[in-house]
Amino acid sequence: MRDVLVAGAGPAGLAVALGAARAGLDVLVCDHRSGPIDKACGEGLMPAALVALRELGVDPPGHDIRGITYRRGRAVARAGFTEGPGRGVRRTRLHESMRAAADRAGVPVADHRVREVRQYTDHVLADGIAARYLVAADGLHSGIRQSAGLAVPGRAVARWGLRRHYALEPGSDFVEVTWADGAEVYVTPVADDLVGVAVLSSRRGSFEAQLAGFPEVAGRLAAAEPVSGTRGAGPLRQRVRGRVAGRVLLAGDAAGYLDAITGEGISVALATAADLVDCLVADRPDRYERAWLRTSRRTRLLTGGLLWARHRPVLSRAVVPVAAALPRLFGRTVNLLAN
Repeated sequence: MRDVLVAGAGPAGLAVALGAARAGLDVLVCDHRSGPIDKACGEGLMPAALVALRELGVDPPGHDIRGITYRRGRAVARAGFTEGPGRGVRRTRLHESMRAAADRAGVPVADHRVREVRQYTDHVLADGIAARYLVAADGLHSGIRQSAGLAVPGRAVARWGLRRHYALEPGSDFVEVTWADGAEVYVTPVADDLVGVAVLSSRRGSFEAQLAGFPEVAGRLAAAEPVSGTRGAGPLRQRVRGRVAGRVLLAGDAAGYLDAITGEGISVALATAADLVDCLVADRPDRYERAWLRTSRRTRLLTGGLLWARHRPVLSRAVVPVAAALPRLFGRTVNLLAN
């Protein structure tokens, strides 16, 4: 019988697997997707995420990012990272780097999608695979979360994300975030000749239709060649009753999700994955819920506050002008999230 079965080989699942293996646990990862696994995301890793990845033996290639810029009309707010750079990394390159680290650590990854889960007093049986614990890292719309009774139907304003890449030399070493009514567009340098462009919006529509709401960004991209298809995700808001159901624990996006507006998803996933491993090593899964809430508290508060303002048109239009007028406050907020 395995110590840990991880369902999902994305960043959160592989982080749990790497941490568990380093702690001496017998771990197996299952995922039906062939690598490298891609996902619609902004692809900007905060400095804290890079530190956490290096602790796992992972150092993905990409383009260093020195901070965040917010734009709306003539208002511009810019804040640099104070504890070293972050990095723009193609999601596929991140997966390749983490998978290589798992291979070096001797972590097996099976081509299998976990579907049926049964719990017993001292173990979990997942499609016939016995393990002391099952970690569900199967994404935003986790099937295991649903079957474990931990999902809560969403009632918040829905938001969706779309992402595409362009062959374009980055114009900045900052993640450039442009705001408009109901949507933001994020331009992230991920290589010396490549940028990722992600749109987050409360309105559904094609990538071209969404980008049309940002004429300055669209103009910059007009002559650039798209080098990837459009990937989408959503609705982003995912509510949960908790992150533990007996011997089933939720990790990454499966553990509940607010929004990608602050770009901290990977950082939180990596930090809470470390908490989860600590709880498994101690054989105290009951401690994970409190640890997850503690570790994610700052991000949840800041993301929740920004979303609250985002859904109120008058306040939403004031976010960037206020950030530009109060650069020290904007800088402190960015670095609270970054580090």
